[in-house]
Amino acid sequence: MSDTYFQKGFGLKASVGPVVAQSYHSGVVQRLKQLGYDATAGDLRMKLAREFGFCYGVDRAVQYAYETREQFPDKRIFLVGEIIHNPDVNTRLRAEGIVILGNSNDPAVRFADVQPDDVVILPAFGVTTPEMEYLRQKGCALVDTTCGSVLNVWKKVHRCALDGFTVIIHGKHYHEETRATASHAVMCEGKYICVRDIPEAEILCSFLRGQVSAALIKEKFREASSPDFDPERDLQRIGLANQTTMMMGESMAIQELLRAATRDRYGEASLDYRFSAFDTICSATQDRQDAVKAMLAEGDLNLMIVIGGYNSSNTQALAQMCAPRLPTYHIEGPGCIEEGGIRHRLVKQAERLTPDWLPQGPVTLGLTAGASTPDSVVGDVLERILALRGQMANDLV
Repeated sequence: MSDTYFQKGFGLKASVGPVVAQSYHSGVVQRLKQLGYDATAGDLRMKLAREFGFCYGVDRAVQYAYETREQFPDKRIFLVGEIIHNPDVNTRLRAEGIVILGNSNDPAVRFADVQPDDVVILPAFGVTTPEMEYLRQKGCALVDTTCGSVLNVWKKVHRCALDGFTVIIHGKHYHEETRATASHAVMCEGKYICVRDIPEAEILCSFLRGQVSAALIKEKFREASSPDFDPERDLQRIGLANQTTMMMGESMAIQELLRAATRDRYGEASLDYRFSAFDTICSATQDRQDAVKAMLAEGDLNLMIVIGGYNSSNTQALAQMCAPRLPTYHIEGPGCIEEGGIRHRLVKQAERLTPDWLPQGPVTLGLTAGASTPDSVVGDVLERILALRGQMANDLV
């Protein structure tokens, strides 16, 4: 910790802890846990995933944000975008007087209002290397809440680029974390290209097998690759990384597709030289996905509620896992549950209202939440669903 850069909080947990707990704790969630994550109220059975909601990195980032307000009560405090992808959390931080800055690829535009006497919080996703350098030159105080899992990806990507590999990132090229990760490849004069899913990875495989042109790759990935990306030059040696919140199964499938395509083009003997891969999915993301897999494997659910911000990648991944198996409703919070139906987002589609979503009679309902969703939001959703059946949290047994 220096006078202008803080990465380990301010030692104010005892002071702000009660405020954070009051804002994000839920008695109904605690009750459901005590009942073994599986309880009934009337003819409604509720099963909660064994791993859900706030992860350590998110909890730490939120804690640091409240500590920052306590440490600098008289200073202007800015947050670089959303601290995490949850609307409830970011609304509460705004109520603390923290200004959330909009997005821009130009640091001079994004940080135009920031002055040397101000405090800037860096979100759990991290910031790009040009943004970090610009803020350091500004001289303002920086509170860095970047998640340790993200920092681990940056280290591996940096090494991969230095070793001469073009980094292929399984992620959304516009996502804050992926943009920051890509900047660490560029920082050491490396190259990168982002693939969002298996179909996009298969396009790269087709190029490696000589089935599509370099021009097609350039056009398709124009917004998702490093400046002056040349497929013929830059796909000769590739190393894979992941946005930490993507689906592990999809990342592994992409890895094997690209490994096979590289082998087809260059031969088995040169594979170690041409191809490198490492697992950079965070453990919390994997734990939440594994918990959902276990729930689905039990086979007794009638429907699934997935709670979290619509722009939360790890929440989207949970919904994507459930949707092929049973009716799945990805909602942002309790406000999505209305008398006329449930407002929810389908996988890769817009929000819609579905009436009569909760069947009459005995129903077994599964619930999970993304790593950026606090217990308070999960609890409010639980209580709203119980109310539809004329039940309360105390009725759970």
